[in-house]
Amino acid sequence: MRYILALDQGTTSSRAILFDHEGTVQSVAQKEFEQIYPKPGWVEHDPNEIWSTQMGTASEALSRSGIQAQHVAAIGITNQRETTIVWDRDTGEPIHNALVWQDRRTSGLCDRLREQGHADLFQEKTGLILDAYFSGTKVKWLLDHVDGARERAENGELAFGTVDSWLVWKMTNGQQHITDATNASRTLLYNIHEGDWDDELLDLLDVPRALLPEVKDSSTVYGETQVDAFGSRIPIAGIAGDQQAALFGQMCTSPGLGKNTYGTGAFMLQNTGTEAVRSENDLITTIAYRIDGTTHYALEGSIFIAGAVVQWLRDELKIIRKSEEVERLARTVDDNGGAYLVPAFVGLGAPHWDQYARGIIAGITRGVTQGHIARAAIESMAYQVADVIDAMEADSGIETRELRADGGAAANNLLLQFQSDILNIPVVRPETLETTALGAAYLAGLAVDFWESQDEIRDQWHLDRKFTPDMDADRVAELRAGWAKALDRAKAWEDPDEQPSAAETGEATAAS
Repeated sequence: MRYILALDQGTTSSRAILFDHEGTVQSVAQKEFEQIYPKPGWVEHDPNEIWSTQMGTASEALSRSGIQAQHVAAIGITNQRETTIVWDRDTGEPIHNALVWQDRRTSGLCDRLREQGHADLFQEKTGLILDAYFSGTKVKWLLDHVDGARERAENGELAFGTVDSWLVWKMTNGQQHITDATNASRTLLYNIHEGDWDDELLDLLDVPRALLPEVKDSSTVYGETQVDAFGSRIPIAGIAGDQQAALFGQMCTSPGLGKNTYGTGAFMLQNTGTEAVRSENDLITTIAYRIDGTTHYALEGSIFIAGAVVQWLRDELKIIRKSEEVERLARTVDDNGGAYLVPAFVGLGAPHWDQYARGIIAGITRGVTQGHIARAAIESMAYQVADVIDAMEADSGIETRELRADGGAAANNLLLQFQSDILNIPVVRPETLETTALGAAYLAGLAVDFWESQDEIRDQWHLDRKFTPDMDADRVAELRAGWAKALDRAKAWEDPDEQPSAAETGEATAAS
């Protein structure tokens, strides 16, 4: 028997999952690591702790299964995207903590670049919205704020990478400085049309090309682990950012197929094939994967609050004790009773992008109960996904034929049925919800002929349950009109002129 080891390096924990040839999980190990908040709006990780926890879980997953490293055909990596690490090429030591994708310290730099008229250029070349979310401005901040870093970078003494690059560098003892196309596409530095780092964008952000990794396919052999990492050399053969890995793990490999991950937030991706569709509706154009030199693209919509609204019912309102109780409470009523909950607790993400929106519950009458509030919370996730899909279809001209669901909240049957109803398309849930790690495993396995083809993998995708539309069109229209009305009430709730300045919140701005 041979196996594939997937390293799933996330924002709050490192995980390792061992898959067999049938795509079945053989063992799982997970370890959380420290979240570092030096100032309000700043979020950091210790790169060495990322490395140690990831290797620890890999060893634990192998130990639990009783499988030796020599029986692992390949390693696949999926990772938190945009998180930025710069390290010394000679010593392998980071020059600073990793700047996490959530970190907002470069918001001022992004504002200045927009004021200078560069936002369209970044979107045209990278598919991204100019925002502190992405890696490029984080790299500039590190070079500008760590003593001697810029000179050392220009001399070729330093290396930049997202978390995938860091793990590969460490596993190969510095022999490989690479990334894949999906992670490169999240940096604000990579031209997704030309498939290369973009000199004009590098100049704008003052990032030396010598700092950057080589960009490779998402499914290819990058190198082998050194013996001291696992006790045996294992090919490292697949890499994709977490949401792209989930798209591939769900086998959304044809244009029009999409997946939504219902986690704390929600991430909706739709495969647009080999065409990079520029969004006119405030979505992100990103690389879905690159195999055999052919790039496949996706449109992406990020929703800030999805499953977190259930946590709010549990922890703040205390109307449920456990998150899984929300469905039972919601089923005590037949509908939302006219109530709508807009969970804009931290503003609204795609496609609205209103950082001044705030959460509201609208349409409350004397007859509204805890059950109605629970149902409104569940329905809010589905409405937000529907808004993103509307924007995707308007951008791509591709009709969504089916939505594949994963993530923790996808276990909620009421949610997925309601999602199917308001979209008027089937929503399907796979047997394996570990789709992110599975996608990385599939990419690695294809590169070493563990699986012969995508068709063979597609045959492994097994349905747990299919939800089909069962709601009158007039009722759908009525519900979505109510949601739109509530959404309008939530928007622009805060006054931008009354928000604290960057200095007051502790956010720094990088040097021009």
